[in-house]
Amino acid sequence: MNLIFDCDGVLADTERYGHLPAFNATFARFGLPVQWTEEQYGEKLKIGGGKERMASLFADPSFAAAIGDADRTELLVTWHKAKTAAFKQLVVDGKIPPRPGIARVIHGAIDAGWTVAVASTSAEESVRAVLANAVGASDIPVFAGDVVPAKKPDPAIYELAVERLSLDKRDTLVVEDSRNGLLAATGAGLRCLVTVNDYTRAEDFTESVLVVSELGDPGRPPIEVLANRGAARPGDYLTLDDLRACVEEAR
Repeated sequence: MNLIFDCDGVLADTERYGHLPAFNATFARFGLPVQWTEEQYGEKLKIGGGKERMASLFADPSFAAAIGDADRTELLVTWHKAKTAAFKQLVVDGKIPPRPGIARVIHGAIDAGWTVAVASTSAEESVRAVLANAVGASDIPVFAGDVVPAKKPDPAIYELAVERLSLDKRDTLVVEDSRNGLLAATGAGLRCLVTVNDYTRAEDFTESVLVVSELGDPGRPPIEVLANRGAARPGDYLTLDDLRACVEEAR
């Protein structure tokens, strides 16, 4: 059995408590005439990749005029590097706790001999920081950032993970939190479990095998099952047996 996790919104609630404040801190640092609200950032999440979200600023004529004739590619690289550093500091400062169940499920899967990996559109430095904070030091493979030419919902990142790790798609489950991630996973021929968050709860997850509020942990309130199209029969929290059941019909 193989598990591939997205990072943002899956390993931790990074969007609201990490990426958004890191973007805004970067804008302020460089004197850029923009600060994203939570609602505006929710719209930006439809764009895969941090540099790509920053690049969307240039669609506003007033912003483009304020920047002038500077090399946009160079500016984006500089801004994104600063944003990544700001994000990593938030992780180090403990501002972005892991989502419930992540440490339990990942450690349990590794102990059971499963292959575990992470595939994300975020910068690799940011992903590795979140992963280390969530599960501790590990040799879990990470596929992230510009390692593929197209970001989610393009399936390239998952196709790369499958190829590099020689995974059997029939025994591989992706854990995502957004429709873009779901489309990337299913586009690569993989089954997908979705753990929603406040930004993505209302999105369309028709193609998923299971949709839950979180993975859950013993002692926490029971998880909410929003949709179930597979063989899993979750209790108060998801178990490895539930995750295995999500791919049973694909075998």
